[in-house]
Amino acid sequence: MSSSTDIPFQPAKFDDLQSIISFGPYSLMPARRLLLRDGETVEVGSRALDVLIALAEVAGDVVGQRELLDRAWPNVVVNKGSLRVTISGLRKQLGDGQDGARYIANVTGRGYCFVAPVTHSVAKPLKTAPVSHPTALPRVADRRLPPQLQRMVGRDDAVESLATLLVSRRFVSVVGPGGVGKTTVAISVGHAMLDAFGDAVYFVDLSAVSDPALVPSTVAAVLGVISQTQDPFPNLLAFLSERRALLILDNCEHVINAAALLTEGLFNEAPQAHILTTSREALRVEGEHVHLLAPLDYPPPSEQLTAAEALERSAVQLFMDRAFAAGHTAELTDVDAPAVAAICSRLDGIPFAIELAASRVGAYGLQSIADLLDNRFKLLWQGRRSAPPRQQSLTAMLDWSFNLLSDRDRCVLGRLSTFVGVFTLDAAQSVVSDEHMDPSEVAEAIASMVDKSLVLIAPINGVPHHRLLDTTRAYAAEKLRNSVDANIIARNHALYFEQWLLAWEQWRLRGGGKDYTPAIPHMGNVRAALEWCFGSGGDAAIAVRLAAAAMPIFFRLSLLVESRGGADYQRDSLGQASRRQKGTRARLGPTPEVTRSRRK
Repeated sequence: MSSSTDIPFQPAKFDDLQSIISFGPYSLMPARRLLLRDGETVEVGSRALDVLIALAEVAGDVVGQRELLDRAWPNVVVNKGSLRVTISGLRKQLGDGQDGARYIANVTGRGYCFVAPVTHSVAKPLKTAPVSHPTALPRVADRRLPPQLQRMVGRDDAVESLATLLVSRRFVSVVGPGGVGKTTVAISVGHAMLDAFGDAVYFVDLSAVSDPALVPSTVAAVLGVISQTQDPFPNLLAFLSERRALLILDNCEHVINAAALLTEGLFNEAPQAHILTTSREALRVEGEHVHLLAPLDYPPPSEQLTAAEALERSAVQLFMDRAFAAGHTAELTDVDAPAVAAICSRLDGIPFAIELAASRVGAYGLQSIADLLDNRFKLLWQGRRSAPPRQQSLTAMLDWSFNLLSDRDRCVLGRLSTFVGVFTLDAAQSVVSDEHMDPSEVAEAIASMVDKSLVLIAPINGVPHHRLLDTTRAYAAEKLRNSVDANIIARNHALYFEQWLLAWEQWRLRGGGKDYTPAIPHMGNVRAALEWCFGSGGDAAIAVRLAAAAMPIFFRLSLLVESRGGADYQRDSLGQASRRQKGTRARLGPTPEVTRSRRK
């Protein structure tokens, strides 16, 4: 094998126009862009054919990934995931790996190499008409498959995994919270699989469809299927039953029932149709395989974090990429790395939120962005003007989800914003339920919002916990703040964690052990409860008991500031209680005991 790593593309000469490259049962005619197997035409996508020709022409040499991308996608910016998907599809079509056959090998860190023995010959002039092809489907431009992002960060593996799933399972739903990048990934999958589906990739944006009954006709319009009846499904079925095609339905959550009915029908009755949907909740129908799209990876905040370590994580890469695009010119330094890690952590690795924060770096600076994340101002930051309305700010994005909830679920979501970090179902039921909503309804609401990606499951030491994303919590807190329930829920929250602290100490005294670290995830809630107690609408009596119950854990966990604060809370509370008591006595006059003492 040659040691070459970058084989430049050489245009065909006149003498090459009749050349044939033969390998195994295949004959490849580069000039005619034709692949035959035992004399029969093999249908190969145009980009997959470009890759095959580039590799086979220099069989035995390594061709770099960049060279293959430039050859198959000239003047188009795509990521390496598209090449991997194309290579995977090409291997499958050639039968690579079957019965000992090997054609294309991956050379780690360098590119790909055509490893099968090849022979070169000259073709005889064609005396017959070219091989006829099936009726061509509309070109991609007619179906308006949106362009890919020029640079997509941290999603190559997701694109490759989804492409593989679509081939094997046929029906995949990309599910995740708003802003996590479902649409971006789905579009990239569509571009990566154009060759595998002979360019028959259809993208349907359902976000503008307000009437669920219009979902089938919207899909039919994109496919170019004309229906003279009210129900276009039979025509859709007839169109897709004989065609191998990929149908992408984007933003299904607000028309979930109609999308579920349509996709299940197509999956069952159109065996050549492959379906990719994006939604904030699963469709829950037969054949569906759910792919949960995770947030980007971010480093844990640490003062010792270096710039090099931070830039290994995709969330930080995206943040700096978008900061540079917005006019920030300085490279990430070791001094600023902890601040950027803290920003990405506060935003839970959600790409949309990270992009909005990064776009403000030029105006505020890296160190100031983290401070601004503590107030509701972040919810109003504007995104790209060309983005759909639901993606122009965090508020708009969350409005989209919030408006799809029932009144009960909206109420519960607002009340859950009282929790800082994780909480158990028992805690949620104790704090949220009231005379109008029993604990079972709270549990049902939380389960519903888990399905809709608004509440996340966060197991800790084998115990199921829940939490809200930081942006979701800030949005929901604004809703709660404007309701009459705010102070009542905060009081319930403080009372619950007073009892939780007492129960924890009793468990420890009964032999539960000296390890206090399991309490750490709940300390944010204890602090929040103390802050409310000493606020303008708080309860000093609860504060004294809560601070006293919290101090042993604060001390054992070496949270000295909180420990001193707990003592200060108690002292201040006792002083406030004493002053209130004196004021009451002054208004009411001396007590009977004092009066009797004076008479004596």
